[in-house]
Amino acid sequence: MSIAILHVDLRPNADHEAEALASLDGEERLRWQRFQSPSAQRRYALCRAALRAVLCREIGCPNESLAFASATHGKPFALVDGQHASISFNVSHSGNHGLIAVAPKGRLGVDVEERVPRRNLDNLIEGVCSPREKAELESLDGGQQMYAFFRLWTIKEALVKAHGKGLSLEVAELEIPEEMRRGAIRCIGQFAQIPETSWCLEDIGTKDFAAAVAHELSPSS
Repeated sequence: MSIAILHVDLRPNADHEAEALASLDGEERLRWQRFQSPSAQRRYALCRAALRAVLCREIGCPNESLAFASATHGKPFALVDGQHASISFNVSHSGNHGLIAVAPKGRLGVDVEERVPRRNLDNLIEGVCSPREKAELESLDGGQQMYAFFRLWTIKEALVKAHGKGLSLEVAELEIPEEMRRGAIRCIGQFAQIPETSWCLEDIGTKDFAAAVAHELSPSS
């Protein structure tokens, strides 16, 4: 199944920000106003405007017909003239990078993290990784360890976001398949916590950021 990935440049740009804000609806502008910092407002407006543009293109509807609502656990879905639109999407941003993933159907998650040092990396590893993953990370030196951790973290976060039920999944118990831990860019995985579903996991990171997408596979896939 085809998944479209869009990168959104979140660097300051007054013209782009004004254009993005103008494309949002009234509810979105109220949400924009509630953000406490200009950087948070900028990231929200640019990502939301880009999401609107790609969804309107894929669905074939005018911007004025598109709205959003949230499922029980908070995951948003698209409405066109008040009717649920059969399209899957997910959004993530970190620093100056935003990512939008869109697919015709199936649960979908995307995650991005800038590759910047974290003072609490040991605590993050402890909270995110399985015992086997921790042992593998401990065998790496500082730079390699950070790179490998961000890779694992974004894959897991993409899977959690695709699953769509938030904290009902224990991230540390979601052990990434060995082939992907050893460097495979893409794999099909199943997890004991969600045995009813197979997931396609893909590393889409660059030298600037770690990123991953997770997509639910239908039985016929």
